[in-house]
Amino acid sequence: MEVKKRNIAILGSTGSIGRQALDVIAANPGRFEAYALVANNQVELLIEQARRFVPEVVVIANESRYLHLKEALSDLPIKVWCGSRAIEEVVQDDTIDMVLTAMVGFSGLKPTISAIGAGKAIALANKETLVVAGELITSLALEKRCAVLPVDSEHSAIFQCLNGEGGNRIEKILLTASGGPFRSYTREQLNGVIPAKALAHPNWSMGEKVSIDSSTMMNKGFEMIEAKWLFGVEPAQIEVLVHPQSIIHSMVQFEDRSVIAQLGRPDMRMPIQYAFSYPERLKSDIPPVDFLTLSQLTFERPDREKFPHLTYAYEAIAAGGNMPCILNAANEVAVELFLRERIGYPDMSRLITKAMQKASFMQSPTLDDYLETDAETRDIIHALAH
Repeated sequence: MEVKKRNIAILGSTGSIGRQALDVIAANPGRFEAYALVANNQVELLIEQARRFVPEVVVIANESRYLHLKEALSDLPIKVWCGSRAIEEVVQDDTIDMVLTAMVGFSGLKPTISAIGAGKAIALANKETLVVAGELITSLALEKRCAVLPVDSEHSAIFQCLNGEGGNRIEKILLTASGGPFRSYTREQLNGVIPAKALAHPNWSMGEKVSIDSSTMMNKGFEMIEAKWLFGVEPAQIEVLVHPQSIIHSMVQFEDRSVIAQLGRPDMRMPIQYAFSYPERLKSDIPPVDFLTLSQLTFERPDREKFPHLTYAYEAIAAGGNMPCILNAANEVAVELFLRERIGYPDMSRLITKAMQKASFMQSPTLDDYLETDAETRDIIHALAH
């Protein structure tokens, strides 16, 4: 029986997730079509992707790169757009079946809202969207009856563990973390960390922002907040476990104390393909786990004194309102400053806590409030860093 291709818009096609999503599409040409490609700055890679996949439309967020992009693709039947407004419009195209939101940081919020408003299925890789505005996003998705399918390996694992469980009550989610490159460092050693070391993740191939967040465990804090909204659990029901081998991607414990886990190699193509093909499972060329060569699977508690970002995330979601938005904005700027070597590694924690104390708190924010909070918090961090 012939299966209809799914037309997919990839927001963030030149990033790590976007590139691997295009690998999945290339490996399954009869099932998926790259209908729209969206990038921020990497115009040369976007040109290369467009020439290979020939999408219906490409969008570059940085308007200064538009003319170069348009000229480079002038011999192909591709619409070329630019700017943030164009990104919000492209996801509303009637032909698109699914939108992969893989833009980095706060920039993914408005396009995701636009896609959900148009009734599109969402393959969610931009965790900041739910961190910043989880209540808004989940209520809108419910109203529009849109599927939100997680692409993060941990949330994909939880989603897979819950398949077929119906209304069976979740007692606990066990969210696994690799521990990052500094798991065995002392607090004194962390003082000397430079960007190159923080970018060298032991297990996963990720973009710069996510790699730094993984090293500080902010990534896991954000994933905890995401899990609350995706799976309807309370933060107290989400336990973070450091699992250095990154084979068990997460687990779910039910009230009968049975635990179901999802295992696989640390390869993001697996959860991307599962989101694209759900509810089917398609054949993959990813090597399976070889249990005979696994020496051990170990688990330990995260050290919150060394990695306080995880505690900040629990504090932010406990406060509610716009506090997770404050946390996200503060972290985005702190990471950027660290990558530019404007501040040291421990300074990220110091700036984030000060921003959480200084920024204006709102208990019931609107979308406009989130936008104002993001701008205010970024200004606070830049002022504190000078």
